[in-house]
Amino acid sequence: MKERIKLGISSCLLGNNVRYDGGHKLDHYLRNTLGQFVEWVVVCPEVECGLPVPREAMRLVDDPVAPRLVTMNSGIDHTDRMAAWAKKKLGELEKQELSGFIFKSRSPSSGMQGVKVYSKNGVPIRKGEGIFAKAFTGRFPSLPVEDEGRLQDPGIRENFIERVFVYQRWRELIAARGTLGKLVAFHAEHKLMLMAHSPKHLRELGALVSQGKHYQRSMLLENYFRVMMDGLRLMATVKKHTNVLQHMAGYFKNRLSSDEKQELLDVISQYHKGLVPLIVPVTLVKHYVRKYDEPYLARQYYLNPHPLELMLRNHV
Repeated sequence: MKERIKLGISSCLLGNNVRYDGGHKLDHYLRNTLGQFVEWVVVCPEVECGLPVPREAMRLVDDPVAPRLVTMNSGIDHTDRMAAWAKKKLGELEKQELSGFIFKSRSPSSGMQGVKVYSKNGVPIRKGEGIFAKAFTGRFPSLPVEDEGRLQDPGIRENFIERVFVYQRWRELIAARGTLGKLVAFHAEHKLMLMAHSPKHLRELGALVSQGKHYQRSMLLENYFRVMMDGLRLMATVKKHTNVLQHMAGYFKNRLSSDEKQELLDVISQYHKGLVPLIVPVTLVKHYVRKYDEPYLARQYYLNPHPLELMLRNHV
């Protein structure tokens, strides 16, 4: 990265005492590990819209599609206050050029999904979105977003952070006035990553790039970015990773010794069977890329999608 990645985050997740009860929900991985590589843009909707700490707890009520944000005991409706603040805040955040956002799960203001919405008779259903989170995702539909609860899943965590780094590289491409040639190079560098998520989207993007000279530059970039992010949202599976690993092994079929070839195939098979994590075959492929100076694979972000210190592929 040419510059530190900017990520938005719910303030309580960094240990700030801003919750309704005066406490926090510190996430050590986000603050201490991911925090080494990002610049946090901290947001607390409830405090920033003017509510005190501590404060009366709130919840979503009535229609799950358009719920109201109401205090639990006194019944004060803060929906309009939150919505007005959110509209202004989103304009400020747009100028920050974020590459992602991490929300506090189940929060009536910041929960991304599955937030309790209470009916008039007090029965909750987990089908709501926090007032701020819904406004945010509506304003920035392609931006990588997750909540800290879902990020406890290793696969979801790896997928989210991978998308964040792709989003940042895309920002740099646009900032450099990306030409068709630069887009072709960007696409080539992300081919195997896209293959691991969605071969269908990879084919669609390949067709788009090949016809790029027939599009206006702005339309080409807009369409490419939309399709790419849609594809990367799909989870990479063991089967699709195995396909990519076997595809890369083919680049060495005339270079590896018989022992090296067997070792690589064995390690890929062990990954496919769930005996070793993804980092094991990827590390071996990277070794052969360096040893045999394979230029195409050396350019693939699939092999280096994010810093090793995050240890994301140690658990998938």
